[in-house]
Amino acid sequence: MATKGNSGDNRSRSSMSIFIVVGLCGFFYILGAWQRSGFGKGDSIAVEITKQTDCSILSNLNYETHHGGDAGTIDESEAEVNEFKPCDDRYIDYTPCQDQMRAMTFPRENMIYRERHCPPENEKLRCLIPARKGYVTPFPWPQSRDYVPYANAPYKSLTVEKAIQNWIQYEGNVFRFPGGGTQFPHGADAYINELASVIPLDNGMVRTALDTGCGVASWGAYLFKKNVIAMSFAPRDSHEAQVQFALERGVPAVIGVLGTIKLPYPSRAFDMAHCSRCLIPWGANDGLYMMEVDRVLRPGGYWVLSGPPINWKNNYQAWQRPKEELQEEQRNIEEIAKLLCWEKKHEKGDIAIWRKRISYDYCRDQDSQPAMCESENADGVWYKKMEACVTPYPETTNPDEVADGAWKPFPERLNAVPFRISSGSIPGISVEAYQEDNRSWKKHVNAYKRINKIIDSGRYRNIMDMNAGLGSFAAALESPKLWVMNVMPTIAEKDTLGVIFERGLIGIYHDWCEAFSTYPRTYDLIHANGIFSLYKDKCNAEDILLEMDRILRPEGAVIFRDQMDVLIKVKRIVKGMRWNTKMVDHEDGPLVQEKILFAVKQYWVAGENNSTSSQ
Repeated sequence: MATKGNSGDNRSRSSMSIFIVVGLCGFFYILGAWQRSGFGKGDSIAVEITKQTDCSILSNLNYETHHGGDAGTIDESEAEVNEFKPCDDRYIDYTPCQDQMRAMTFPRENMIYRERHCPPENEKLRCLIPARKGYVTPFPWPQSRDYVPYANAPYKSLTVEKAIQNWIQYEGNVFRFPGGGTQFPHGADAYINELASVIPLDNGMVRTALDTGCGVASWGAYLFKKNVIAMSFAPRDSHEAQVQFALERGVPAVIGVLGTIKLPYPSRAFDMAHCSRCLIPWGANDGLYMMEVDRVLRPGGYWVLSGPPINWKNNYQAWQRPKEELQEEQRNIEEIAKLLCWEKKHEKGDIAIWRKRISYDYCRDQDSQPAMCESENADGVWYKKMEACVTPYPETTNPDEVADGAWKPFPERLNAVPFRISSGSIPGISVEAYQEDNRSWKKHVNAYKRINKIIDSGRYRNIMDMNAGLGSFAAALESPKLWVMNVMPTIAEKDTLGVIFERGLIGIYHDWCEAFSTYPRTYDLIHANGIFSLYKDKCNAEDILLEMDRILRPEGAVIFRDQMDVLIKVKRIVKGMRWNTKMVDHEDGPLVQEKILFAVKQYWVAGENNSTSSQ
């Protein structure tokens, strides 16, 4: 694999015909051939895809969209366009709700200062976050797992700080990730295989994982080999750019911390949770953090703890901590695990593994009983304080019944009817409605692929669905080449994020009136289905679009699906954002009021003075 590239050639292209759109094929020429790489094989992929593009297919679509049967084009010539200016270069890696300067004004106890603290309305940046000079398209997966272009995240502190732990190495114009980690000196593969001797990682039964304090997410990166997808999180810049590196590698990750607020995931979401020397004080606060892990673990799920205090007898000197302190720390963890009724499955070397019981029937007779949470909605977690209580299991009729339904292996579970639907726990969503949703999104995604022919080429690795519903968009796209962050808006009429996790997909709660917990330029493709209709009376559409621009890579794509009047407004706004757009009819024809707007973000970097409006 080539690890060198001519980034100078890439930078020089900014003055070329990339901004010229000649009809529909010109638009997708930008989408394909001019997507710049300079590293790896991105250019050759894009050129090949462009060769395959059949413009005769595209030309049959009606781009002079109709509304309610009234033929005619939309006249936008008199619509006012607000041209957005580039932000100052110091905002290149700006994360609005985890801004370092704002964070330092909050208390440090219990990591409060590292939680989400979003800017008030009058402090929001209403400008475009620039890419740094020399920015290039990341390597395609799986090369991206091991190599990240230095120009995209030029931070060397981890190469020094974690040098002996084999996290990351600097090699000229790339960073290399050898697959090492603090707790897996023999590499992530060897560590994961050791876990697989206890946890069923090889047969599809364990599919979703949560990695707390993930570092550069090598554990999650190597789990893809076993078709396991991990949601990784770490604080903003506890070690410089760790979450940014994870996403540059093509690994799911968000900025986050176990502090005082509940994790933004539903109850009974993950098959497995993991902490490899993540520095979380598990025994503190009466076991609050272990109770939160218990909440998000499915009945029968596994918790892995490696590193301090496990194996403290042999490591206390290397860790430079008093053995009495470490002994007490492990004793607290063991007591809380027992209170939670977790079964200890394994302890060998530096690794300990517990399993959550499949139902609470196993726990009723134990001596000590935890306080049970009384909240009627265990998934109402957005900005809610963690509670020192245990989230109840779903009711069962006998001890051998799994409390949220028998586990199905992946990929079978992707399209099987989830327990939350078959049990009727989501009002208004029947088995038939779920199956129809699957059929509809398969049809929608096939239509998308006829327009944007590089969707499943490997060009897009990190994909976001801003309004994920039942996860059927992600299910229709399912491929080892990509992953989808399924976002459940906190104002959605129905909370179906638990369904998404049951399908073996990952997702997160979020309010789109605020910034997402990620670095700039971390998603290749964003899908926005009905998001602007949903938020029409909630917050400013410009702010949502500016946030989309912040998290979208240069030359990344967006697919909007919404009512025509909504998309006309969106199209007018993004004219001032360096996006190229093209509106198309619904796949069922021009009389359907719902339309699709395709967009591509132009390539530009800090210091360029060219106009921000699309040309």
